[in-house]
Amino acid sequence: MRRELNRNYSEVTEFILLGFRTVPKLQILLFLVLLIIYMIIIMGNVTMITVITMDSRLQMPMYFFLRNLSYLDLCYSTVITPKMLANFLNNEKKISYNSCLAQFFFFTLFVTNECFLLSVMTFDLFSAICSPLLYPVQMSHKVCVQLVNGSYIFGFINSVVHTGFTLSLHFCQENQLDHFFCDVSVLNKISCVDTFVNEIVLFILSALIIITTTTVILVSYGYILSTVLKIPSTQGRRKTFSTCGSHIAVVCLLYGTVFFIYAEPGATSSPEQSKIVAVFYTLITPMLNPLIYSLRNRDVKDAVKRLLCGKWSSW
Repeated sequence: MRRELNRNYSEVTEFILLGFRTVPKLQILLFLVLLIIYMIIIMGNVTMITVITMDSRLQMPMYFFLRNLSYLDLCYSTVITPKMLANFLNNEKKISYNSCLAQFFFFTLFVTNECFLLSVMTFDLFSAICSPLLYPVQMSHKVCVQLVNGSYIFGFINSVVHTGFTLSLHFCQENQLDHFFCDVSVLNKISCVDTFVNEIVLFILSALIIITTTTVILVSYGYILSTVLKIPSTQGRRKTFSTCGSHIAVVCLLYGTVFFIYAEPGATSSPEQSKIVAVFYTLITPMLNPLIYSLRNRDVKDAVKRLLCGKWSSW
């Protein structure tokens, strides 16, 4: 019996990503919409990275973190989207076992990094608004690099742990994933072994990450709000709230969707509902982040204008 089970385990060398189940006409429309969104993601985030790198006036901690945020948005959307778009044009919709694990590993790595980076960006706002005199020391370039490296280290540890537990799963000839990418929740569902430990580890680590980063964000914004309300100038308060508003919007977009999917063990949401939510944090959030920061930030808009004017004048 054991030999038979082992033989069945070894038979699953690839998965089938079922993706979005719609009629063929809607499949074409959905493909075009998602392709346009992905093109906007690439153009928006590459533009942010280029502008911040090339403009000397944006060499400040806030924009250093923003450049890394654009890099992460570009990376984790690229881990998911090309394969998803290719499956619209391919009837088989196959992904190898190793490719599936690699996709899951890098997606987990980049999303975890982004959660920690958003909390770091909140701390940067707190330091700039609440301790402006100490800000150059508290947020020196060395400290900024260490904070970004720290977010990558935590992301790597979280990704390694989850991927390690996923490697322990066995699939008894069942290889259909009711999703458009290799997510841990759907892998747990089709496994033929008990996934209780995996789900508990997923819940505990997700809860720790969300609680830790959310605490930093809430405490920082508590001090920021207290400081801003003491500013006598209405214009000064409005400008500060505008800067914070961009960051709050980005935090709500990512944390709201990630919390919905991963912070509830054995989530009871339907597969289609999970796919819709997943679209938000894999495509909509990376698309909106550069738009939110560029449209609400005068320095970024001015830098884009200077870059475009410089190119036109050189032509």
